[in-house]
Amino acid sequence: MDEQEYSLEWLAFAEMDLGSAVHLLTYHPLPQEIICFHCQQSAEKCLKGILVLQKITPPKIHNLEELYILCEPFVPNIYNIKIKCNILNKYSVMPRYPREMMITEADVQEALTCAKDVLEFLKPLFPAVENNLNWD
Repeated sequence: MDEQEYSLEWLAFAEMDLGSAVHLLTYHPLPQEIICFHCQQSAEKCLKGILVLQKITPPKIHNLEELYILCEPFVPNIYNIKIKCNILNKYSVMPRYPREMMITEADVQEALTCAKDVLEFLKPLFPAVENNLNWD
């Protein structure tokens, strides 16, 4: 499998994570922590897919700030998503454990917006991908 195909697998997983986050909005009570976690995962997988396109094996880390730095040389205007990655970064591990952080519905909406923005920004960099973004 070449880098382009492998990168598209990362992108597909990123889209599944975001789709899962959106689907979870229908649950009551709202699983806020899980939604935010999936939003972070979506951004993480997008960034790792970009690294794969550059023939770089993505590190087994969850830190979006570190992944962002690794992608900087390859993504024009990546600074457009820096703040969004920083916001999502806090949802990588802490929401997976009870009482580690208190997440509000406003946090959920912000995480969803950030994840969508990261995916919309990075998706055109992947090969032969139609931009039919529909996560609403």
